[in-house]
Amino acid sequence: MALSKIQVEQHSKIQALLASAEAIGKIAEAEAIEADRNARFSPRVAKAIEEAGFHKIMRPKKYGGLQIDLKTYAKIIRTVSRYSVPAGWLVYFYSVHELWAAYLPPKGRDEILGGGGLLADVVAPIGRVEKDGEGFRLYGQWNFCSGVLWSGWIGLGAMMELPDGQGPEYCLLALPKSDVKVVENWDTIGLRSSGSNGVLVDGAYVPPHRIFPAGRVMASGTPAGGEYDPNDPVYRMPFMPLFLLGFPIVALGGLDRILSLFYERTEKRVRVFKLGAKEKESSGSQRLLAEMKVQHHALEGIVDSYVRQLEECQVEGKTVMNDEERERMFAMRGYVARSVSELTLRAMLTLGGTSIFKGDPVELFTRDLIALAAHPNHLYEDAMAAYGRTMFGLPGDPVW
Repeated sequence: MALSKIQVEQHSKIQALLASAEAIGKIAEAEAIEADRNARFSPRVAKAIEEAGFHKIMRPKKYGGLQIDLKTYAKIIRTVSRYSVPAGWLVYFYSVHELWAAYLPPKGRDEILGGGGLLADVVAPIGRVEKDGEGFRLYGQWNFCSGVLWSGWIGLGAMMELPDGQGPEYCLLALPKSDVKVVENWDTIGLRSSGSNGVLVDGAYVPPHRIFPAGRVMASGTPAGGEYDPNDPVYRMPFMPLFLLGFPIVALGGLDRILSLFYERTEKRVRVFKLGAKEKESSGSQRLLAEMKVQHHALEGIVDSYVRQLEECQVEGKTVMNDEERERMFAMRGYVARSVSELTLRAMLTLGGTSIFKGDPVELFTRDLIALAAHPNHLYEDAMAAYGRTMFGLPGDPVW
């Protein structure tokens, strides 16, 4: 059956996006050792992400959103992550950060999404807020601000009282980068190339239209201030599960690369302490490769299930999940993150001295995937405890 003109155009669009993902991955891979050493990519990576339009994936159509399906979005992130976990991390972050901007009051959406530039954020609600006329003054220091070096806007978390509220609420306050001081403290075990430094804010003014009432959005599933298209795909899914979609996909892309490296090196490896035995004939390495492949397929199934649940929500226009549904997705992310880090470490230990030199791809991917697994939105123990609580009818995690 011949494809329609629209189908042909959509196919061409998807192929072009995936080609851009390959190109970005290769740029990042070429910089990998130097970027890890310097705790940042060169500006080339962020520039390539912006030129590809990947930061527009989660924008509403009104602001030039790409309007691609979630499976294609996942393929883009996973493709980049096969070459570089930190680059996949940035592609995901720069795209998904536009989601909270899409839920700002209308004037804030126009200012930020209509003005261009990349967005960064730290969602941890640790800021201090003081009322100042119609707006607010923000104070504090936040760490782990991924992509801050190349961003134009930054969203920072705080508990604050809104004029029409009944007490402290969880919010994100958006500031231009010129209002913050970058604190270069990114010296971590992995994900170093992402340049996820801290930011310091000392009394910057934030008008009401640049405040994202995160707690309200998660509870209601609707943007602040109304004036949005409820048929736009980005507004037809629950906010937090969608916002966190990319983490297990980045992990899966990194595991793709680890499996490839394990196979290539094992096939060529000769064991000098085993009288020249070929490692590919070792039952231990054979068994581990088989285990990793089977678990890899299982993890793909979990990620596919996560995506399908969001797609079902999108079709239904379901913007709020109950606690058990939400924590099941938390548990999925936790299981993928822990499993990937464990499989990666097993591969590295089995490869032994062929993989432990600083900057070796196995060593680099292992450190990056361990750092990824430490993110609070998919900590295994927290995730499983939260899911277990909700199955007994008890409250879930307050955020994740």
